Amino acid sequence: MAEELSKAEAKKRIEKLKRLINHHRYLYHVLDRQEISEAALDSLKKELFDLEQKYPEFITPDSPTQRVGGKPLEKFAKVRHPVPMISLNDAFSQEDMEDWSERNSKLLEKEEISKAKRTSSSSSPSLLLRKSSVIDFYCEPKLDGLAIELIYKNGVLKTGSTRGDGILGEDVTQNLKTIEAIPLKLREKEEVIKDLEKIDLKDIAAFLRVRPESDPIVVRGEVIVTKKEFKKVNREQEKKGLPTFANPRNMAAGSIRQLDPKITAKRHLDSNTYILITYFGQKTHQEAHKILKALGFKTNNKYNKLSKNLAEIFEYHDFWQKNREKLPYEIDGVVVTINQNEIFEKLGVVGKAPRGAIAFKFPLKQSTTEIENIIVQVGRTGSLTPVAVLKPVEVGGVTISRATLHNEDEIKRLGVKIGDTVIVGRAGDVIPDIIKVLPELRTGKEKEFKMPKKCPVCGTKIIKSEGEVVSRCPNPKCPAKQRRYFYFFVSAFDIIGLGPKIIDKLLDAGLISDPADLFKLEVGDIIPLESLPRTVTKSLVRGFAEKSAQNLIKAIQSRRKINLPNFIFALGIRNVGEETAQDLAEFFGSIEKLKEASLEELQRIRDIGPVVAKSIFDFFREKRNCKFIEKLKKVGIKIITEEKPKHQPLKGKTFVLTGSLETMTREEAKEKIRLLGGEISESVSKKTDFVIFGEEPGSKLEKAKKLEVKTIGEKEFLKLIS
Repeated sequence: MAEELSKAEAKKRIEKLKRLINHHRYLYHVLDRQEISEAALDSLKKELFDLEQKYPEFITPDSPTQRVGGKPLEKFAKVRHPVPMISLNDAFSQEDMEDWSERNSKLLEKEEISKAKRTSSSSSPSLLLRKSSVIDFYCEPKLDGLAIELIYKNGVLKTGSTRGDGILGEDVTQNLKTIEAIPLKLREKEEVIKDLEKIDLKDIAAFLRVRPESDPIVVRGEVIVTKKEFKKVNREQEKKGLPTFANPRNMAAGSIRQLDPKITAKRHLDSNTYILITYFGQKTHQEAHKILKALGFKTNNKYNKLSKNLAEIFEYHDFWQKNREKLPYEIDGVVVTINQNEIFEKLGVVGKAPRGAIAFKFPLKQSTTEIENIIVQVGRTGSLTPVAVLKPVEVGGVTISRATLHNEDEIKRLGVKIGDTVIVGRAGDVIPDIIKVLPELRTGKEKEFKMPKKCPVCGTKIIKSEGEVVSRCPNPKCPAKQRRYFYFFVSAFDIIGLGPKIIDKLLDAGLISDPADLFKLEVGDIIPLESLPRTVTKSLVRGFAEKSAQNLIKAIQSRRKINLPNFIFALGIRNVGEETAQDLAEFFGSIEKLKEASLEELQRIRDIGPVVAKSIFDFFREKRNCKFIEKLKKVGIKIITEEKPKHQPLKGKTFVLTGSLETMTREEAKEKIRLLGGEISESVSKKTDFVIFGEEPGSKLEKAKKLEVKTIGEKEFLKLIS
């Protein structure tokens, strides 16, 4: 973990964060342009907010936490908001929400105690403790759009504006009038009163009866774009050779800021209202939503929920995090508001955000953190991969402390230094990755990284072939290479239950020297480990009971048969992936013929160029590799060559698998698809025909839905291949 900042360092960090955030907020709010993701910007804002909470003496009026958006664009007339349009502070975890609740509780207790002292010294303190049943929370999905304000006079839309800087917005009335969801005229008073009485808001209905018609009505909400419309507009942009929109929020902002309302009308924007500024006698935020609906505004009421405590808020947040794809538009979290208006008003405003409401966001897919060190890992082919050791940070709901930097060229491209603040993400929501360096936050203490000239594990001089970006350890006996290859081999053979930790134990105990030795293991080889020196036994074989030893041996022995493509892949030939292994198996038909293949023969195979062909040719020229293949045969490995049936119903179709299947492993599913003529891909694209999903699918399923690729479950897949 990084050391605690001194007061002087904190001040410098705050100033740099403010400058950087203001730059990106200007791009985002004023120019509708982005250089970094919203998630990364949110992470920077959260760091600034936390630092200012710790050092409140450094809070200044020009801080991004004390303002809302950018300056209004000059091309639109300016509109002064009757009440400032403030924004919300963000929470990213249950701990953040608990802190928010605790801060509010203390403020309310302090006010209640002060009030009690003024009235009677014997009065009991704490509004929250004494009347906890009165406090509840109104939860609603957090729309990812453009905030707007609407002002109605005599029931007719008079002015529509953007938030701007919170005091002055941009007059976009004509553009907002093109949105069907925004009423040009509110419903008749009698209709509204009737609806309010039906839902037992008789006091509000009575208030409305005597309220002068001429008094303006002010409401606030969001302009949004549905997922369907977002795809449609982007397709049209592509056809016209125009740039596409990065996300629905940018499309909404760009459409509303068009000078020509006809262009806005073509975008078919949507809108939702969620704040009623005008007083109708409402006592709660929930009542305000009901009034908005009665007036004729589109609301999210059917998705909203009244929660009694934090546990119910967490349940609501978790539900929408898992089910957000079911909504017709994008959301990036939920908004939680103290339902009672009286308590909400008592809490007041801090900076430019109300204390009584907060945006409880979904886990960030990107975040910012610091690089504490850069280490080098050695892979199964000897490739050296620099890895950034990070100050732990949560990304996508998972805490990460390491991220790959790929190779030396990538480090130069990014300009990474040890000590840098960087944006990290998870590629495909899985692999941690460095996306961007933020040099504006450098202190001068950062250090350059240099690739080692010798292998960090075995000390052999590193080589880097001409035309390659990867440095390698050439030592075939390098312990790191051997260990990594073990992991790869076991994965390729699909040996269930034999993970890296168990492999490490077997290697360290000297029971195996290469993957072929796995198939010579007996239950009795594992159990007697108790007779080894005590230090070895404790660290290596703790937990190996007789039953688990039997299960392990059974899992290994069940994988003595393997088809030719998987066997070729398991050999770990450089540049040979699953699809290339499949092509080699189809072309040669046996491992013997492949061993004897010339360079010219190899290059005649589809998708195999000179580099891959040379990798294959060189592999089989090394005696140790040929000896290893013979050893595998001696320990009973049988290579099966399956002839494809004449009828191939899946020919020309591309499949992607995600999640775990019940009736077979993913490797077995891939074999069946290939046998019936289909092709396997590891990533989803518009060219994918089917995405097969099982239990706990990853981000591939979400991507398939966005690209409108057909998705099928295990039962449908079994019907397809039967």
